[in-house]
Amino acid sequence: MKFKVNSSELMRGLSAVNGAVPNKATLPILETILFESDDGQLKLTATDLEISIIENIEGDIDEDGAVAIPAKRLLDTLRQLPDIPIHFEIDEDFSVHFHTDKGNYKLAGEDPDEFPELPDLDSGTELETDRNAILNAISKTLFAVSNDDLRPAMMGVYFEIGTDESRFVATDGHRLVRYTRDDLTADEEIDFIIPDKALNLVKKTLEDEECHVHVTDEHARFKSGNTVVITRLINEQYPNYESVIPKENDKVMTVSKEQMLSTVKRVSIFSSSTTRQVRLQIKPDKLTISAEDIDMNSEATETLNCDYDDEEMEIGFNAKYLSDVLDNVGGDEVYFEFSSPNRAGIVKPTEESDNEQLLMLVMPVMLNSYG
Repeated sequence: MKFKVNSSELMRGLSAVNGAVPNKATLPILETILFESDDGQLKLTATDLEISIIENIEGDIDEDGAVAIPAKRLLDTLRQLPDIPIHFEIDEDFSVHFHTDKGNYKLAGEDPDEFPELPDLDSGTELETDRNAILNAISKTLFAVSNDDLRPAMMGVYFEIGTDESRFVATDGHRLVRYTRDDLTADEEIDFIIPDKALNLVKKTLEDEECHVHVTDEHARFKSGNTVVITRLINEQYPNYESVIPKENDKVMTVSKEQMLSTVKRVSIFSSSTTRQVRLQIKPDKLTISAEDIDMNSEATETLNCDYDDEEMEIGFNAKYLSDVLDNVGGDEVYFEFSSPNRAGIVKPTEESDNEQLLMLVMPVMLNSYG
């Protein structure tokens, strides 16, 4: 195999697929990136057996072929090179020789036949979507995914695809996000769970406005421009998330998102390092946020304006979970719905585009007796 490629173009392609190269591989071949000639282009593939990424880049192919090249050493070399042409030549024993006008280099490559085969996705369901719809669905939900190995179903985002609208759900048991879009649909109803690592890679690598999503019983494939991400699905039953969303919430509060977020972050500095509890005291047109750490003899209280005309109530939240929800809700103002201090608070943006709806939920914590 012989080819020439610009170092910056090769670096771009390798960076795109390198997210699928495992840090500690169980098999040495997984530490490589597969190079193949493909219709006058270079096709780069990396996999950790759960997630695979494919990237096509421009290159001058003098002699077709394939080789698996160690990812780390090649990437480390490219990071030290300026934007110059690199000439590659692969021997029959898969030794990789490459040279620039700066010098000559040699790596021990691997037999491409040893590289794992990618999943067959000939059958399955196609989703109608574009890059922005997918990226919004990922961005709005990913922060709430659980990292608890004992609850594997919650370690990904639940895609509930319908014919008229679709829902994307994430929860870790402390907060929940349900994001709905009516411009991302399929010809038949389908639901599946995609791991958070795969969605992080999709978020980083999708570069073209068009995005094609293909789903089978075991895998999902995202294709955008020259990039393809294939991931194994989480084969678990997602919990009944609708059952934890309070339906009758008669207390409604509207408040500036940025003011409340910055207040929660400041006040929480004075909260207990164990519970991270902040207390919300809600009165007509006034929201008081306070925290206390008895062990450290510290406390803080701030008051800000809000729009609220119901009876006074107090509710406690974990400051981190409340901050995460506020940070991801979008818009200038945020809309809270409450029913009682021991039931979840619902958070929504006050303004949304016509084709999307966002509902966030944060579970309360039992208030301490101070105050």
